[in-house]
Amino acid sequence: MRVVLCNCPPADAERIARAVLDARAAACVNIVPGVRSLYWWEGAVCDEAESTLLIKTAAERVDVLRDTLRAAHPYAVPEIVVLDVDAAASLGAYVDWVRRESGPR
Repeated sequence: MRVVLCNCPPADAERIARAVLDARAAACVNIVPGVRSLYWWEGAVCDEAESTLLIKTAAERVDVLRDTLRAAHPYAVPEIVVLDVDAAASLGAYVDWVRRESGPR
């Protein structure tokens, strides 16, 4: 199981989350509104309102998820950070659910 972090403009968050779910690239997407991001871009510090997408997917679906995010995201270089989950320390029933729901039907 993997958790993927992806920040995006607030106006695009639900559309991107639904694209991920429609592609069966993840089992769940949490939209965390009200994030303020400060970052370097093209030689200047930017200060933007964003939403964070917390995406739960099976390890085998990361490639599909990454492709789906890149196609749906408005940024030239979207944040796509993949984190490993300690499945043994996590709730097994939840990890199993994510694995089941992250695949094609």
